[in-house]
Amino acid sequence: MIEQIQAPWPWYIAGAIIGLIVPALLILGNKTFGISSNLRHICAACFPGDIKFFKYDWKKEIWNFFFVGGIVLGAFLANHYLMSGEAIKVNATLQKELSNYGITNFQYMLPSELFSFKALLTVRGFIIMVIGGFLVGFGTRYAGGCTSGHSIMGLSNLQWPSLVATICFMAGGFLMANIILPWILSL
Repeated sequence: MIEQIQAPWPWYIAGAIIGLIVPALLILGNKTFGISSNLRHICAACFPGDIKFFKYDWKKEIWNFFFVGGIVLGAFLANHYLMSGEAIKVNATLQKELSNYGITNFQYMLPSELFSFKALLTVRGFIIMVIGGFLVGFGTRYAGGCTSGHSIMGLSNLQWPSLVATICFMAGGFLMANIILPWILSL
């Protein structure tokens, strides 16, 4: 049993589970799925200043804190107790390409050459973690939600803005993966 949990799950099982979250949330409490709104709820709860954006009844969304807490707890448990210890399986062609940029550590999902405090002090690490993090946060706010909110929940509800946002997310992802990221990695 534990071996089945430790092994990577096929996309169609994980996708179906994620897909079933949408109707479950709607049926059980008329709730919407999304992660980025939690930052707003946390700010409204912790910094109740005179900022209009944070003046709302965040306590109605307290369930979302438990949802995100479950994601964090699940990630912790999976990382500490369900990892097999084997290196992450990465396509040989991708490994070769990444090794040209000095990325060879595939033990974990995030290569330490890019995601560590040591990497943060390099130009490419700063661009990826700080500038990239800012752009993700800005884009999430500008789009009115994140990829999970728009692409999973919004498309399920046939919302036009979510379709536009998802198309833009995908276009941005292709641009980043094929043009911008290789340039950043070559720094």
